[in-house]
Amino acid sequence: MNVIVIGGGPAGMLSAISSSMQQNQVIILEKMNSLGKKLCITGKGRCNITSSLPIEDFIKNIPGNGKFLYSAFKNFSNKDIINFLNEEGLKTKEERGNRIFPVTDRASDVLDALIKRLRKENVKIITNSKVDRILVEENKVIGVKVGEKIYKADKVILATGGKSYPTTGSTGDGYNFAKELGHTITELKPSLVALKSKNNSLDICKRLQGLTLKNVAIKFTKDNKVIYEDFGEMLFTHFGVSGPIILSGSAHLMKTNFEGVKLIIDLKPALTEEKLDDRILRDFSKEKNKEFKNSLDNLLPKKMIPIIVDIMKINKKVNEITKEERKKIIHLLKKFEIEICGYRPIEEAIITKGGISVKEINPKTMESKLVKGLYFAGEIIDVDGYTGGFNLQIAYSTGYTAGLN
Repeated sequence: MNVIVIGGGPAGMLSAISSSMQQNQVIILEKMNSLGKKLCITGKGRCNITSSLPIEDFIKNIPGNGKFLYSAFKNFSNKDIINFLNEEGLKTKEERGNRIFPVTDRASDVLDALIKRLRKENVKIITNSKVDRILVEENKVIGVKVGEKIYKADKVILATGGKSYPTTGSTGDGYNFAKELGHTITELKPSLVALKSKNNSLDICKRLQGLTLKNVAIKFTKDNKVIYEDFGEMLFTHFGVSGPIILSGSAHLMKTNFEGVKLIIDLKPALTEEKLDDRILRDFSKEKNKEFKNSLDNLLPKKMIPIIVDIMKINKKVNEITKEERKKIIHLLKKFEIEICGYRPIEEAIITKGGISVKEINPKTMESKLVKGLYFAGEIIDVDGYTGGFNLQIAYSTGYTAGLN
C-alpha cells in the first residue's frame, strides 16, 4: 500500500515508521528544508521527550480531550518511546517533575535517532515539498498534489502541526486541508504561552526584564479564588511573565476572562512569615546603620531591590524601621502581585489549543470518520496537555496509531 505522510515533525515521523513496519511504501512530504524543526527547539533545545508518570496519569495532564487518547497511549506508551530511542543508541535520563530528557541534553540527538530509524525502514523523505491539496474521489483519498506533481496514495496521514512557531513550518496548513474535506476545526488558541501584564505591573515587569526567579511559589487568582499554583522557575519580560511555571499555568487560564486575574509570587516559599521575620531581623541587626535601600542585598536579587524599595516607600535607616513596616515588607515578599491581562500571540505559544474535532476521528485508528483513508496525528487534532513531555507523547502515540492502521 502507498502511504503519504504530510508533515515531518515527531507525529509524522512516528506514523511513517509504524506504517512502514506494516510493509507499506511510505513517503514523508515536508515543506521545510529538513525534518523536525520544532522538535529541535523543544525543552530549550534539550527536548523533554516524555514523562515517566504511569500512562494512566497522562490523561489527567491533558485537559484538552484527554480521554480521546486512551487507545493511542495503549498502542504506544512513554515506555515505548524510551525503548525505541534506546534501541537507536540514545540513552535517556529522568529529571525533576518526572521529565525525561536525552542524556546528551541535545534535542537534535532525538531527531537523529528518529531519522536513523526512518532510513532503516526505507521511508522516502522529500523536503521543500509543500502540499497544495489532498485529492479525494468518491469520499476516499487517492493522493496529494504538490505543485504540478501528483503523488498517488491509498492512505494519507495529515501531521502538519498547529499554528504555534510558524518559523518551524507550523503555519496551520493542515486545518485548511481538513476543512476543505468537511472537517470541523474548533477554535484555535495559544496554550503553554507567556502572559501579558498591565498598568503598574507592566512597568514592574519591564524594569525586571530578563530576571529569572528560581524556586519560587506562584498562584494565579481571580476574585480571590486560586486557579492554579506551582513551584519552580519563572522569568520577567518586557511584556509580562514567562518561564516554565508560567507556561504551565497559562493552560489553566484558558476558560477565564482576564478581568481581575493576578499572579501572586512567593519569593521566599521555604520560610514562613515568622521565619522570614527572624531572617529580616538578623539581616537588619547587621545593617542597622545603613539606609533601607542598601540593606536588602542578602535577601533579594539585585534587580529586584529598587522595585521593593519603591513599593515600600521607606526612605530611612534600618534601625528606624517599625514593626508595622517590617510586616509590610514580609507581606510583599510572600505575596508579590502582578496583574495579568492576556496571552501572547498564538505564534509564540508552545502548542495550539483546538484543532480538528475529535468527534470526527476514530480514536482507535486516528482515521477520519468523514473521508476514507485519511488519518490525523499530533497537534493538528484538538488535544493538548500541560508542559512536562505530554504534548510530545501525544504526537508519538497518535502518529504511531495512525501509521499502524
